[in-house]
Amino acid sequence: MIGLDTNVLIRYLTQDDPVQSARAAEIFERRLTVRNPGFVSVVAMAETVWVLDRAYGFTAQQIAATIERLLQIEVLEIENEQQVFTAMVALKHGRGAFADALIAELGKRAGCSHTLTFDKKAAGLPGFEQA
Repeated sequence: MIGLDTNVLIRYLTQDDPVQSARAAEIFERRLTVRNPGFVSVVAMAETVWVLDRAYGFTAQQIAATIERLLQIEVLEIENEQQVFTAMVALKHGRGAFADALIAELGKRAGCSHTLTFDKKAAGLPGFEQA
């Protein structure tokens, strides 16, 4: 397995840099295989969402579609894939921010009864309670 940093994911997804995007495509299309997949940590996934939102101005729908695309790539191993998927669905349906939904889902997976927050928007997501 080969770990992938956020910048490799961004270059592959956006194809906005002729040199680095070509190298990222080469990694995805030739170096990664089902037997030797690329590992995407939840941190890299959250950073990718943040970069697509803040630096590239993607809408929530575009980001959700991009996450869904990453989840479907056979040569990727997504850490906590089910929790990432659930957070993507929350984003897709306008139920909250990806990172907040991911925090709640990871807490649930770890056995938390709920996650406390001061964030009023996050408090509306399943798994959160207002602190």
